[in-house]
Amino acid sequence: MVYKYIIVFGLFFILFCGPNRDLPKSQKFPVENQRTDKKGNYPIVDTGQVDFYDNFTKISKPQKGEAYYGQDAHFLKNPPSYEILGEGMVLDKNTGLIWQKSFEVLSYAEAIERLRTFSLGGKTDWRLPRIKELYSLVLFNGIDASSRNMSEVPPNSKPFLDSIFAFKYGSNGERPIDTQLLSSSVYHGKTMGGQDTVFGLNVADGRIKGYPIIDPRSGKGKKFTVRYVRGSEDYGLNHFQDNKNGTISDLSTGLMWDKNDSGTGMNWESALEWVQKKNKENYLGYSDWRLPNAKELHSIVDYSRSPQSTDSAAIDPIFNITKLSLEKGLKNYPFFWTSTTHVGQLGAGSAVYISFGEALGYMGPPIPFAPVHLMDVHGAGAQRSDPKQGDPSKFPRGFGPQGDVIRIYNFIRLVRDI
Repeated sequence: MVYKYIIVFGLFFILFCGPNRDLPKSQKFPVENQRTDKKGNYPIVDTGQVDFYDNFTKISKPQKGEAYYGQDAHFLKNPPSYEILGEGMVLDKNTGLIWQKSFEVLSYAEAIERLRTFSLGGKTDWRLPRIKELYSLVLFNGIDASSRNMSEVPPNSKPFLDSIFAFKYGSNGERPIDTQLLSSSVYHGKTMGGQDTVFGLNVADGRIKGYPIIDPRSGKGKKFTVRYVRGSEDYGLNHFQDNKNGTISDLSTGLMWDKNDSGTGMNWESALEWVQKKNKENYLGYSDWRLPNAKELHSIVDYSRSPQSTDSAAIDPIFNITKLSLEKGLKNYPFFWTSTTHVGQLGAGSAVYISFGEALGYMGPPIPFAPVHLMDVHGAGAQRSDPKQGDPSKFPRGFGPQGDVIRIYNFIRLVRDI
């Protein structure tokens, strides 16, 4: 029986973690521009989350000083607003970006090639969206379609995308959750043991993950749901200013950040309490700090950086970030909590976090006690979710199909409006 496990794991490792197959020689990856020297245009579109939650379920609105105060729905700004334009186009009134209403199913290489002849509304300046442009569309009033039975869509599922856009569960794969919108943001590193990777937004399960560009099982380009965009390319660019008082302002988003992080991890409820404590202390001279929502925190991810390529976190070096020795003693960076609840089939027991270090997972055959291999499965800059409370030691093999590392005690970076 032991030999069977060894053989299965060997095949699994070759399939998912072996050398990366060559990409087309003509395929060049774009360099992700992160900053602008002028005051940029980067309004953060609200997440769409209007309900309040405790560690498990929906609750009435908490008041200042009470438990669970300071979560996403307490701070509503720039509510999503769309307008259908002629010939299958959607205008985002907040960002000014114009989106293709429908979608196509293409590989990364096919999506790039398709742009050579793509025309819609008489315009030919369409492009693949960068991941920050794409993330402007995500709505956290959705309900994750992930379930034990991955072949059916649970009846209470709801896409993490406005209904003005065309949507279909399983549009680019066999499972309902295979609905990954493709971005042009290629990971500056490798995932799954050595695969060239591009970031995508899954609007069926509400997550950003890095996906191998070449499907290691078929040797062909992985298929994605493709929705093109046009408009100003300033959206998603930061203009950071060090205020020399422990804070960093982003003149593009209008947000002010703590230059330092919390320095320690805590569960979600404690994170909300910690923010209230810092406000009572008038931390750095301000009393209106908050735990950032998913889109606010995502706005400061720097996709030109990664532990593999720059030996740093995926954040501009104008910020300080704690470096940790975590799973198996590997040096890495914290996951950071957001104020946004991630609602799934089991309720509101999870909240959104963003990984500024490698988004690690334990990969191995789905056999009890078979060996697993810890690796970067989704890339620095991934957005996943963790249980709001609990004991991370109860997840020695992680959670989910890619064995996502579960930490629960995540870090905080405070934010406020300038």
